[in-house]
Amino acid sequence: MSVAARNLVNLSSVSKEYAARTILEQVTLGVADRDRIGVVGGNGQGKSTLLELIAGSEAPDRGQVTRSGGLRLGTLDQSDRLPAGSTIREVLVGERAEHEWAGSREFRGVLDGLLGGVDLTRFPDGIDTPLTGLSGGERRRIALARVLLDHPDLLLLDEPTNHLDVEAIAWLGEHLAARDGAMVIVTHDRWFLDAVCTRTWEVAERAIHQYEGGYAAYVLARAERDRVEQAREERRQQLIRKELAWLRRGPPARTSKPRFRIEAATALIADEPPARDRTELLRFAGSRLGNKVIEAEDISFARGERVIVNHLTWRLGPGDRVAVVGANGSGKSTLLQLLAGELDPAQGRVQRGETVRLAHLSQSAAEIPEQCTVIEAVEEVKRRATLAGGEELTAGRLAERFGFRGERAVTRVRDLSGGERRRLTLMRLLMSEPNVLLLDEPTNDLDIETLTALEDLLDRWPGTLVVVSHDRYFVERVADNVFALDAIGGIRHLPGGIDQYLAELQEPATSGGAAGPTPSSGAAPAGSQSPKGAVIRQARKDLQRLERELEKLAAREQQLHSEMAASATDHARLAEMTAALDALVAERDRTESNWLETAALLEG
Repeated sequence: MSVAARNLVNLSSVSKEYAARTILEQVTLGVADRDRIGVVGGNGQGKSTLLELIAGSEAPDRGQVTRSGGLRLGTLDQSDRLPAGSTIREVLVGERAEHEWAGSREFRGVLDGLLGGVDLTRFPDGIDTPLTGLSGGERRRIALARVLLDHPDLLLLDEPTNHLDVEAIAWLGEHLAARDGAMVIVTHDRWFLDAVCTRTWEVAERAIHQYEGGYAAYVLARAERDRVEQAREERRQQLIRKELAWLRRGPPARTSKPRFRIEAATALIADEPPARDRTELLRFAGSRLGNKVIEAEDISFARGERVIVNHLTWRLGPGDRVAVVGANGSGKSTLLQLLAGELDPAQGRVQRGETVRLAHLSQSAAEIPEQCTVIEAVEEVKRRATLAGGEELTAGRLAERFGFRGERAVTRVRDLSGGERRRLTLMRLLMSEPNVLLLDEPTNDLDIETLTALEDLLDRWPGTLVVVSHDRYFVERVADNVFALDAIGGIRHLPGGIDQYLAELQEPATSGGAAGPTPSSGAAPAGSQSPKGAVIRQARKDLQRLERELEKLAAREQQLHSEMAASATDHARLAEMTAALDALVAERDRTESNWLETAALLEG
């Protein structure tokens, strides 16, 4: 017989306000001892505030938060709270005896996954390295390791994947999925949500909507909720029209109607909700690209004695959509700076085509005047942008489409959240109408609504795209090809994408022990029934090709149906198109069969 789940934290009719703005209103919910909850929502909606209320670092203005006796909390917020003047040993080991932590399988696993191993060779003095002088990403990993090693009953993690590379995020997902105990995680990483969480809370409009399942289940459930709300709104509008028609039936009839009916109809109209709050998708028209976009020929670059790029040759053509992956510190940001012309290679050359209009989104905060409003900051770049089809869009309308509506459009830059600043920086980049985009960790600090809008924008954007990102979902969504930077400063294509990159990290190095993915996947073990190495890579490549073919066939089939409808009276032409449609359907069926066989090969 299963043991009932124990409630750890309960919020009862909780409300929270900042200045004159209500963040959460009349929220009632609970966290049980086996809950694995992902928290999503727009920037500034109250996700971090919710974690602070659960943790007790913030008190509600109204309502009550209760916690079970003896509850041990482990919190990771977005600020750096590591003690000044400490060493890694003092933060992670504390009073533990040497044999206790060094021999602990769990302790070693956390150090391997987040800090490169028990010896901590990535730090100058190993485990005795002072925290002073470490990068923000290194401090973040140490803070995350500390909270995992403290064995809390309830983990409260605010954006735990920030500053982690793809490999570390994959490890963290597996670690948390196998961990006992409850957790509430604020994250915009959709792959991570699906890998770890079994419930999803959406923070929106001062309320919290609860869903079963991870991100995929949440999207389906929210779509169903929106469908039901849309049907309810359609019925509401019908009622409004009936009531107004009834009220307008001439003065004699109006005077005889009960007063409460008139008041009810007036209240119904006054309470009509605004248009649904959604980020609309833009496609900025870029200048046409010539045959040459960016060509890096035999370039090398070093910082001090460390070689970052070594005799690298890479060519980007018009319309290329590529992602670059690699471990933290492997040189991905440096490569983008070299491509953008912000750094000069020590050897070789980088050539950019004459028609290239390049925009580079870096990880550092863009310099935007603090006194400007959102609209003024966009107008500083350009007052109007040209969309596909020649339509012009003002800065004010652009701000509205990117979620800066009403008072938020005239908010000073100094009062914006980190996510809103990132969104504003993207708007300013797009306003310049580039035809080459270099995006360095574009998903940092963006909420899921803005992420999906950006993805849809990039889907239809006609220029050349290079993106560096640790967000697997984003990479797989916007990039056609993935390239990896290796430990010796080279770059190579990964036909199998991030899955291939992670798989190869688990295999023995074949180039003298060099770290990072190696060109070879190694031979399959004797008697193995599953395809390995080159076979898997070819299958993944075939799968991508077949998916593109299916998309083209679906578009052609839709076009044929439209042409047949237009030629309904031309029987000869209709017969030709019917035969063409039959042949197209047969080809689609064959392609689908090939896709299923290839997918089964990979799954096997």
